[in-house]
Parts: sequence; C-alpha cells; structure tokens
Amino acid sequence: MNYLSVEQLTKTFGEKKIFRDLTFGIDQGQKVAIIAKNGAGKTTLLKCLMGLDSVDDGRVVFRNDIRVAFMEQTELMNENQTVLDAIFDHDLPAFQLIKAYNDALARNDEKSLEGLYEKISENDAWDLEVKVNQLLSVFKLDNVHQQIGELSGGQKKRVALAKVLLSDADFLLLDEPTNHLDLDMIEWLEQFLATSKSTLLMVTHDRYFLEVVCDTIFELADQTIYKYKGNFSYYLEKKAEREEQLQSTIEKAKNTFRKELDWIRKQPKARGTKQKARVDAFQDIKKVAHQKIDDDELDLPVKMERLGTKIAEFHKVGKAFGEKVILSDFTYNVQRNERLGIVGNNGTGKSTFLKILLGQESCDKGKTVIGETVVFGYYSQELIQVPDDFKVIDVVKEIAEYIPLEKGRQLSAAQLLERFLFPRDMHYQFVSKLSGGEKRRLKLLRVLMSNPNFLILDEPTNDLDIFVMSVLEEYLRNFQGCLIVVSHDRYFMDKMVDHLFVFEGQGKVKDIVGNYTDFRKVKQDEKRETKQEVKEIRSEKSEDVTIKSKSKLSFKEKEEFNNLEADLESLEEAKKTLSHILSSGNLSGEDILRKGEELGKVIAEIENKTNRWLTLSELQQ
Repeated sequence: MNYLSVEQLTKTFGEKKIFRDLTFGIDQGQKVAIIAKNGAGKTTLLKCLMGLDSVDDGRVVFRNDIRVAFMEQTELMNENQTVLDAIFDHDLPAFQLIKAYNDALARNDEKSLEGLYEKISENDAWDLEVKVNQLLSVFKLDNVHQQIGELSGGQKKRVALAKVLLSDADFLLLDEPTNHLDLDMIEWLEQFLATSKSTLLMVTHDRYFLEVVCDTIFELADQTIYKYKGNFSYYLEKKAEREEQLQSTIEKAKNTFRKELDWIRKQPKARGTKQKARVDAFQDIKKVAHQKIDDDELDLPVKMERLGTKIAEFHKVGKAFGEKVILSDFTYNVQRNERLGIVGNNGTGKSTFLKILLGQESCDKGKTVIGETVVFGYYSQELIQVPDDFKVIDVVKEIAEYIPLEKGRQLSAAQLLERFLFPRDMHYQFVSKLSGGEKRRLKLLRVLMSNPNFLILDEPTNDLDIFVMSVLEEYLRNFQGCLIVVSHDRYFMDKMVDHLFVFEGQGKVKDIVGNYTDFRKVKQDEKRETKQEVKEIRSEKSEDVTIKSKSKLSFKEKEEFNNLEADLESLEEAKKTLSHILSSGNLSGEDILRKGEELGKVIAEIENKTNRWLTLSELQQ
C-alpha cells in the first residue's frame, strides 16, 4: 500500500538547482533513509515533502487516511509550555485524559484521580501513560514542569523527539533523530524504530543506525535520487558496483572521444549536413567522457613535531562542582600513540576532563603534567566563529598564507582547501552561507593546520555527512600522534580507538580495553546480572509484603498493586512459552520475526510492571 508518492519534484535556490525531477514512492511499513553530502538538500527535501518549503515543480501526495508526524533538526516550540504540555500537545482524546491524570497526581487530588482512572480504563489509555513515563525516563526529562524556554538545545530536541514518537503516527519523518542523544538513548531509539510498525523516512549519519533500522537507502546525489533496496551494507556494496560500472563507461567514452575528436578536427568547416548525426553523437560522448567520479581523499601531510617520552600525566586528580563529583583521585599516564575513546551519559564530566587536560580548567586537588613536546589540537562542539564578511579562504589565510609540510614543502591556502574537500568554486563563498557540516569541516581544518601531535576531538562527526566521515577516519588512522575522541557515533568509535574511559558519574571512571562494541558487551552482561538481582528481590518481597490498614497507597494504587503480581506471573509464563516456540526450530522466517516481536513486547512489559511493582511495594511498607 503506497503511503507517499513523489513525482517530478524540482527545487532551486537562486541559480543553484538542489534537485531535479525527483520521483519515488514509499510503501506502508518501509523504513527509508536519505543520505547525501552536506549541502545536497536532504533537509530541504523533507521540508518540501511536508509543505514547509515551496517547490518549483512536481507534486507530493500522502495517502489520505494516515497520520504523519515530522521532527525537524531545529524544532520551533512554544517557549512558555512545560515539558509535559509540549509532549501532550496532541488532539487525541487519550492524551488529554493522561495529561489531566498527571495534573491531578501533581495536585494529589484523589477525587479527580478516581474519576480519571475510570475514564482512562474505559478508553484503554493506560498503555499511553506507560509509554509517556518510559520516554521521559529514557530521554532523561526528569523535570516535566520545566518550561521549554529554560531547556538546553539538546533537551528541546529530546522533547520534540518524544512528542513525535508518542504521536502514534502511521508515517514518521525524522531529521537527524540521534543528534543530542547519549549512547543509551540512541540504542533505545534504534530498537524502538526497528520494531515499530510505523513507516519511516529519516535523514541520519549514524551508520549503525542505518544498518539496523533501515531496509531502503535513498542517496541524493547529482540532483537526483539513487535507490537501494537494502540496509547500509547493501548500499555500500551496490554503490561501489554502480561507480565501477560508471568508471568503465567513462573510460570507453574517453577512448571513443579521442577517435571522434580526431575525425572532427579533420573535417572541413563547410562539410554538409550528412555528417550532422555523427557530430551530435560526438557532443553526447564528450559529456560522458568528461564526467568525474568523486574520489574524496583527505590528503594533508602536515609537519608534525615528534612526541617526547613524557606526554600527559594525571596524579590523583580530583574535581567537583558542589556535590557533583567529576573526578576522584584519578591517576593515569597517557602513552605515545594513545587512541582513547571517552563515553558516558550527558553531564558525567567528559568535557570537563578534556578542559583539565588542556589546562582550561583547574583541578581541586592533585596535578596534571604535560610534556614539553606536546602540541594540542582541540576540536570542540561549538561552530566556527568568524566575522560576517569572512570568506572560506579567509579562514585559512588568517592562520597563514602558506602551510609548511614534511620535507620542506609547503601548500598555499587554496591548495590546502582543495585537499580538505573544498573545491575552488567554494573558496570565495561567505562562511555564513555554508551548511553546518561544511562549517565543522572548516573548523577541523583550522585545528589540523596547527600541526598538532595530540588531537582531542569532541563530537567531531556531528553534522558531517557519511562521505566526509569516511575520509576523516582514513586520515585519523594514519595520524601518528595521540588521539582522544569523545563521540556518540558508535561506528566511528569502533574504528578509531583501542580502549575507553567510561564516565559513570560521581567521579567513577572505568578503563575498558577494546572498542565501543566491547564496552557494550560488558554493559549487557552487567545489565543481565542486575535484572536477575531485581527478580530475586521481587521474589523475596512477594513472600513478606502484607497489606497494612494505614497504607500510603490510594484506593486505585492498592487495586493496581494487587493486580500486578498476577500480571507478572502471566507475563513470565508468556515469555517462557514464546522462548520455547522460538527455539523449537519449526518456524518459518516470517513466523520467527513475528514471534520475536511478541517476545520483545512481553519482556518490555515485564520490565515496566516490575519497576511499578517495586515502587508501590516501597510505598506499601
């Protein structure tokens, strides 16, 4: 069943054509990602599909009877709304009931609660409350009564994402949904979208996300769309095949072009029209022969100072902001050619750690010692700050007209920009007109121009397209100095680092040998152990808990508590049955997928009901 039909869509900005005659369709249940180089028009295309931007020609048709939800990169939200009001800003009756219930709960209005309990039960809307609480927990939106205007950019993004996911829309359009999410949030969202029945069209640069969630890739390039029916691995394979075929076609055209050029030059100017067809064919061959396949390669052989034996040392370093502990007696010596990744939830102190290393932040106790030969290159998350009238080439010339390379060679500012994937026609563009990814690439260039032997990269892949990230990875793999990376890009981390500092909060920093995938295995093992402990606690409490006459629970909470034990027993039985069926070996591929989805839902419900049971049992004591 077709959900979206796009026909002959064309869009221009001034003289620049963004895309031309785009034609594609998306069917029910498809999960599609759009990938493209920065500035190719991904976000513009999504806005055109939603009618938020005009098109020059063509038409966009959504199926009439479906609900569509769109999350933009920069969400415009009512600054005076609370987090809860923004999330419940839907016209569905269930949302209004749950919102009223939460408001009554905040006021401790038991009379209203009992009436709302009945209505919510009648409308079968309790599932919605569970979803709301789950999303608030996952996205760490703890203060639901805080106004939107008081939130950080990342928090606003998470509110917007939660609102879209709760809309229960048939068709979701998401623009960079993983931006501003920590690793746990990204993995939760990945699992949610992979198992969701909603049709999906999204723009993302997260390559693991593309691999797990998407079944179709649209590449926006050369003002058109190339379609690949498969995940990210399939896309890479087929794109390579397409480029190989195109290269073969170009080579053949070049050979023919040389022969035909010879013939053209030998013909008299007054030749009659009988050879016109051959002349016209020559022009077509010329176009093919002069095509270029982008072979992006970041070639920047800058001169790097050799590192000495002493690089960076932490001696029992302590740092706190009030009661929030960042580091506690932290001791570590950075080794030559260190390739370290730093991960941890937002607010655990990753950026503060980097600032202490760079000497931008003092420690409360202990000391850091930096070797004399160390030259830091620090890339932070903030966008490049330059005067409004600065052009791209001015950014390089402000540092130097010529950059020294190895073996006494040097590069001009223009040559350096070309090496860093800025073609000549971009050199005199105003920096303010660049896309976010292009600005970040320009900032990264400035960092590398300082010839560092110790690179510190804080979220270097934000807003960079997949193609530039691959080029950056290739450069960093050949970098001979020390490297520290803070990133939520799991694919990037797996390729770049060989051990991790895991910031767990309250000064606890765990050193794990291996890359990000190794870290997740450790974390999954710990999670399994924690679940087993919770299960044992629940089992022990169920034997001891008795209902007391002076309970702190309301009437409806008592009723809910009494039902939870029976629900959990039933769910455990369902889990056991589904696990047995899945391991029987008698199912078709389609049945395995269906039963797997059922098992995932049962496990999620067990976890939610267990947490609720523990909460109520504490109040019961």
